[in-house]
Amino acid sequence: MPLSLYRPMQLIRQTEEQLARLHQRGLIHGACHTYVGQEAIAVGVCSHLRREDVVFSTHRGHGHALAKGLPPVELIAELLGRETGCSRGRGGSMHLFAPEIGLMGTSGIVGPCILQAAGAGYGFKLLKTDQVAVAFFGDGAVNNGAFHEGLNMAGIWGLPVLFVCENNQFATEIPFSYASANPSVAGRAAAYGIPGVEIDGNDVTAVARAAGEAVERARSGGGPTLLECKTYRTRPHSEGMGDYSYRTREDVAAWRERCPIKRLRASILDANHATPSELDGLDAEILAEIAIATQSAEQAPWPDPAVATAHVYSVETAGSGPVSEVRGQGSEIKGEEASGSREISFVAATLEALDHEMARNPGIFVLGEGIGVRGGNFGTTAGLFARYGAGRLCDTPICERGFVGLGCGAAMTGTRPVIDFMFVDFLNDAFGELINQIAKMQYMSSGRLRMPILLRGCIGIGHSAATHHSGSYHSIYSHIPGLRVVVPSNPYDAKGLFTRALRCDDPVLFLEPRELMSMKGPVPTETYEIEFGKARIAREGRDLTVVAIALMVQHSLGAAGILANEGISVEVIDPRTVSPLDTDTILASVKKTGRLLIVDEAFGPCGLGAEIAARVADAGFDDLDAPIRRLNGAFAPTPYSPRLEKAVTVQVEDIVTAIRDLMEE
Repeated sequence: MPLSLYRPMQLIRQTEEQLARLHQRGLIHGACHTYVGQEAIAVGVCSHLRREDVVFSTHRGHGHALAKGLPPVELIAELLGRETGCSRGRGGSMHLFAPEIGLMGTSGIVGPCILQAAGAGYGFKLLKTDQVAVAFFGDGAVNNGAFHEGLNMAGIWGLPVLFVCENNQFATEIPFSYASANPSVAGRAAAYGIPGVEIDGNDVTAVARAAGEAVERARSGGGPTLLECKTYRTRPHSEGMGDYSYRTREDVAAWRERCPIKRLRASILDANHATPSELDGLDAEILAEIAIATQSAEQAPWPDPAVATAHVYSVETAGSGPVSEVRGQGSEIKGEEASGSREISFVAATLEALDHEMARNPGIFVLGEGIGVRGGNFGTTAGLFARYGAGRLCDTPICERGFVGLGCGAAMTGTRPVIDFMFVDFLNDAFGELINQIAKMQYMSSGRLRMPILLRGCIGIGHSAATHHSGSYHSIYSHIPGLRVVVPSNPYDAKGLFTRALRCDDPVLFLEPRELMSMKGPVPTETYEIEFGKARIAREGRDLTVVAIALMVQHSLGAAGILANEGISVEVIDPRTVSPLDTDTILASVKKTGRLLIVDEAFGPCGLGAEIAARVADAGFDDLDAPIRRLNGAFAPTPYSPRLEKAVTVQVEDIVTAIRDLMEE
């Protein structure tokens, strides 16, 4: 056993030292976080992993990548920014992806790997495999909310996860002794009802022994384990950074004497497992391998600039933006076909779509607060718990960052989570997981990972819900590449768009106007999809175009009906999705009417209306007979009192007045 651990440890050490030299030569263009001094941990843990087991890591992830089986040439090429790098030149030191070998990614953000590993574990348990997920993280992460939320969820659900804290004494330059009121990482495991083990992280045999027990426990259904591996990084936080303003040369020198490779070499020689010349020969062989890998990486081509925007979504198309790729069972049914259908509510329409897809796809599961037996705050999962059980309708703790991050890991590893966050205001607590992780995974992995996750919840003002239950924020989220943002305005669209979202390989943010959730309308019984990026002409007209979002579609239709009695013919466009946005349909309408009003309940500055106005001004300016106008809610948080609430949002009468004014111009 010790001899089999020596080679991968030495391979990591020699690769890292070569990377440090390449950084000194200016060939590494960004940060370079080496793993020197910590090799025993990655090798000891990964020695028990199969290829199909998965690893999630942090910014100091070179050693984990190599221990999981990444060829050194792919790591070196990545840090050189070359096409043959493991992330195709998109990641550098902190963002390493090789899903083919179970390396699901390293992250420059501290903590998400903990949640993602829990998500992979949840998926493995749901699908009844014996795979194991591992999260490697530093001591800095244990003071992050992701640590608490991830270990708590893994503990209550008994997930097959190994949490490995590499306690190297410093989070960047902040001593662990200063940053932690509780000096024991392993001791914190008891708070989550899971085993915690403290190990000498520079003793590879001790690490391997503890990791072996933890992996076997996870694989056999015994749940998670937290390992605290006490170690030390003997190079700077990142190459080129000053190292002795926060620690002493004497401390670093003392830890170098405790080098895990020196210790293992001495142990091998003492036990007569190899001779000095045999180990020297192995060292020389590794040095030669690294030299060849370096030469190959330096000669590798640069990435083609033409692919710099590829893989933002699962399928790319020419033109204004990507559209969903799967039409699936029963393509879109036209509005006239739906008109004779039975009438059901907005919520019932999405529930019908969810039920149908859960029946056909065992990888779909729902996470959220109160979505199990209770059936969701708005009845969004009513009756599904009895049909599919607790594993697929999983009530969560109140930890939005935690279960959104868990959903990310689950989506990366073969399942399709549906995250029910109730109100979009709550999702904002998980903004980092959504923006820095979920939205970027497909791009950073060069399309080798998919992100089939659907996040749903309410938007909009009403019911005197006040400021923390009344947000919209679709303008913010539509700014983010990698997300699809869907905003239906009626039950028919809700079912078709929800079905599409449940079959799409991209992350979908499905925003449901609270004031429309009980609205009834015609919805076919059969399954159908509505393509993303395809607007609906809700009402045809000739004098003026209104582009309206969510509840404002219904308000605009009401206004159009009033104005029809005055001889004003209003065309109402419902984008249905705001990312991608169907600019072509809007431009065609403006070409016909010559006037444009954009109505959005959300705030005006930097909002969706500004984007639509800019696109029309750019591509349809000559068709305009009057300035573009926008009508938005007040630029203020939402108040409680019904009188105040009405004053900050858009009413039907406001739209009528705005149209009359625009017709005068």
